[in-house]
Formats: sequence, structure tokens, C-alpha cells
Amino acid sequence: MVAMALLLLGAVALSLGVSGRQALLFIVGAALGLVLYHASFGFTSAWRVFLNDRRGAGLRAQMVMLAVAVLLFFPALSAGTLFGMPVKGLVAPAGTSVVIGAFIFGVGMQLGGGCASGTLFTVGGGNARMLVTLLFFIVGGVLATHHLQWWSALPSLPPTSIITTMGMLPALIFSLALFAAIAALSARLELRRHGQLERAAPSEHQGMQRFFRGPWPLVWGAVLLALLNYATLALAGRPWGITSAFALWGAKVLQGMGVAVSSWPFWQQPANASALAAPVWQDITTVMDIGIMLGALLAAGLAGRFAPNLRIPLRSLVAAVIGGLMLGYGSRLAYGCNIGAYFSGIASGSLHGWLWLVAAFVGNGVGVRLRPLFFPGERREVQLTGC
Repeated sequence: MVAMALLLLGAVALSLGVSGRQALLFIVGAALGLVLYHASFGFTSAWRVFLNDRRGAGLRAQMVMLAVAVLLFFPALSAGTLFGMPVKGLVAPAGTSVVIGAFIFGVGMQLGGGCASGTLFTVGGGNARMLVTLLFFIVGGVLATHHLQWWSALPSLPPTSIITTMGMLPALIFSLALFAAIAALSARLELRRHGQLERAAPSEHQGMQRFFRGPWPLVWGAVLLALLNYATLALAGRPWGITSAFALWGAKVLQGMGVAVSSWPFWQQPANASALAAPVWQDITTVMDIGIMLGALLAAGLAGRFAPNLRIPLRSLVAAVIGGLMLGYGSRLAYGCNIGAYFSGIASGSLHGWLWLVAAFVGNGVGVRLRPLFFPGERREVQLTGC
């Protein structure tokens, strides 16, 4: 199989050319892509289904994912080491740029048809429209780096970790209580509208056949994503992120075209300058992103569902362009996306992760109302998908 061959070749090349740790992160990325695809674990459709129809299975699965993550992350981040390696969370300032960026990102999720993780694994699974979203995601991301100094100067709290401010155990209890409250509220609203909680559709595959071909229950995806994020923390020294690589790819393309990207303040920061100067395969996020796409390609092949369709309606194409730009731009302003800011941010105890969640959810509400302009044939009741 092509995907398996590419994964093996990539792992060997990274092991020889960079390090064994980089090769392992590539494999972890592939595992993330396979899990996202087989569990159809998306953020965009989960929020859209809840906003439109008050069906909350996807939202509750996210709370399970976050609960497992904080149980794993908080002790390690409090200690500062994991398996003898220094680790730190993704903790960022919480302020105006996060609110505006997350709101923009939330609108873009619904117009683009996916989030950061959803865009990557659906591209890997053969979705041609999401390739357009990804392209303009990159454009929006690198454009935001040109403006980021201005946005960063807006009012903001400093990077704040509730692990540090509250203590590890109180922060853990507080977080778990919030996850439980959100899950309970979603269940109550679903029961109020429908009288019963939605049951997962039965699978035609059972046992090992279901494992290889899917679909998996959402809770499998929730637990496995948390475990794989923990593996990322152990290997990379920081949690899983996605969108910084998109800005890096765009910056390298512009640099190759003669644009003096290195003169922009964002790319003069030591870590960003090093990434811009180094070969792209040395960037952890890039390696994991490519792994996600190949993992999803492998999953689609195993499921027999890899069938790219190049027929994209014009309105849908326009939505992919606009949504991609908003996703890219918003993710840089908000110090991350649904993975780097929401999942990994909250798992890191970062206050900006919770701020991101609220602002992005509001943005999704606006995006849901804008969707009929671009998807006129869309039914009000939508199914939970991996996007």
C-alpha cells in the first residue's frame, strides 16, 4: 500500500537524517491521522450539530478527551519532567488577540468545512475541497505573521497557567468539574429537545475488522487522541500543535520567491528564525502534520473509502477560500487552533485555552448561520462527521 510505504520510507529517512525521536513523532502523527479518520473525530461538525440540533455526542466526546488529557498532563507539567525529559505546556497570553482570532477561526471552521486537524486528515483521506481550504489556511497563516506585532500589542493578560496559580490538584479538580458541567449541560439540552440521547449508529464491521476498517466509537477516538498527545509531550517536550507549520510553509514559499520574510518581527523571534532557516523536515510540527495526512490516507485505504472528487460547486469553493483564510489568520492571532489552543492549551492548564473555547464557539454560531449562503442545499439536521 502506498501510504504504508511512504510512512516507512519517511520514518527511516527521518531517523537517519534527523533523529530517532523525529521519526517517532512522525509515526505518532500518522497514528493521530488514523484515529481522527476512523473515529470521525471532528470539532466543526460536532459543534454545528449541537448548535443546530442540540445533539451533543461529539461535544461530550471532546470533554472525555480533555478529561483524560488533564489527568495525564497536569502531574507531568507540575513536575516539569516526563520520563526524565523536561516538558512544558502550551501557555500563551490571554487577551484581545485570542478573542478576535478564535472568533475568526470559529467562523472559518464552518465556512471552510473543518478545523486544523479536520483539514489535515480529510485532505489525507482524499477530500479535494479541503485541499483548497488547506492552501488558503497556509496563506492566511503567513499573512497573520506579518501583522502579528500589532495584534500582540493589544490589551492582554500575561501567559497564565492554572496549574501554577491554583496548584496542581485544585487545577485538576476545577478542570474536571468544568468538563463534567459542559457534558451535563449538553446532555440536558439534548434530552429537552429530543427526549433521549442519540445512540451511535451500528457498525457493519466487528472485532479486528472494525479496528482496521472503522468506524470507531467516539470514545475510542477521545481516549486515543489524549494518549497520543501525551506521547507527543514525552517525545517533543511540549504538546501537540498543528498550525505553526502552515505559517512556516507559507513563509518559506514567500522567501523562495524573494520576499524578505526574515525582516518581519515575527520571524525575527529566535525560535521562529531558527525554524525559518532550518530544513522543513527538522520542524516537529511539519513532520507530525505530514504524518497525520499519511495516517488518514492509510485509514481511508484500509476502509476502502479513498475516492477523491474534483467536482466542487462554485459556492462551496468560495466558502473554502474564505474559510481557509479565516482559519489561518485566526489561528495565529489566537496562539493556536482547536488543537494547539483548545485541546493542548486546556490540557496545559493555559487560561487562553478556555478563552479560545468561548470565543471560537461564538464564532461557530455565526458561521453556522452563514453556511446557507454557500451551501444552499444543506439540510438543517446535519450528521456528525469527522470535519
